Amino acid sequence: MPLLRMNATDQGLHLHHTGADALSQIAEVSQRTGGPAIVMIHGFKYDPHADRHCPQRKLFGAQGANWPHALGFDQSKAGEGLGIALGWSARGPLRQVHRRATRLGLTLAELVGTLKANHPARPVHVIAHSLGSEIALAALEHLPPRAVDRILLLTGASFCGFADDMLATPAGRTAEVFNITSRENDVFDLAFETLVRAQRQGDRALGQGLSRPNALNIQLDCDRSLAALAQFGTPITTPKRQICHWSSYTRPGAMSFYAKLLRQPEAYCFRELQGALPDDQDPRWSRLGLGCPNVDICHVATESLAAVTLRLRHKATLFKRAFSKRDPDEPAFLTSACIRSDATTPS
Repeated sequence: MPLLRMNATDQGLHLHHTGADALSQIAEVSQRTGGPAIVMIHGFKYDPHADRHCPQRKLFGAQGANWPHALGFDQSKAGEGLGIALGWSARGPLRQVHRRATRLGLTLAELVGTLKANHPARPVHVIAHSLGSEIALAALEHLPPRAVDRILLLTGASFCGFADDMLATPAGRTAEVFNITSRENDVFDLAFETLVRAQRQGDRALGQGLSRPNALNIQLDCDRSLAALAQFGTPITTPKRQICHWSSYTRPGAMSFYAKLLRQPEAYCFRELQGALPDDQDPRWSRLGLGCPNVDICHVATESLAAVTLRLRHKATLFKRAFSKRDPDEPAFLTSACIRSDATTPS
């Protein structure tokens, strides 16, 4: 199977199982595989160096959500392309992990540069969830135009202002960006905005939408969006939860849609999708039935940290639960025993 498992650190890229230099392996494999290269990046709470939280097994492997399979990388077909399952240490205090993700943009840029150097005509795409979106965006300032073709940001934990800056770079202007959002993620967006210091006062998480001409916002819990996607032959089920950080890839139909975006760009033309999908997004908290902007909690993200210190203490339990909640659909929080049990349960 044309899939490379590797991990990114500040010291570079290393193969997951052996720790060997990954760039030389990319150069070797890239020259003898056709089709697109798709880099998959996980988000918060995973760590490839901790077995219990290893993304290579729980998200990119057969025991978990198996992104490679969902994106078409185990069919043994000609032109299947090259899949790269990119792990990184995403556990620890949220602000610290966010800074680490920003730094790893350079490492991702080195990976993309190696792919392009060895197979210039190959399309290179990136799909990233949560804080992995920060890595995907941060790489753009280190790359030349047309280095990355399509970027999928799944309920991304990054700021709109930072995304705007990165999409204004030469590589950012030539990439097509699909910003996958959901009001299911509002609690997590607020936690991110509150616990990570934005460079710009009042900056908001990607869930509030991007306004760049080459960025398309797709709200996955919007009935109008789901109806439009169904017309393109990509039905996605309606959400089951009011709050969920992982439904952007666990919802039935979602990963199939992403596979088509990355493998059939002509059939899923950016401009045609842009014309078919709603221009606006539902307001924050609408999924919870809260009348924003008059609800008290909605002001937290826009007030200065000094002014809301006491209130943040009161909200801390909510934020901690949001990021530590054991969701049965999220492999990052499953123990090995849970996964083995699921694997032996008849369908």
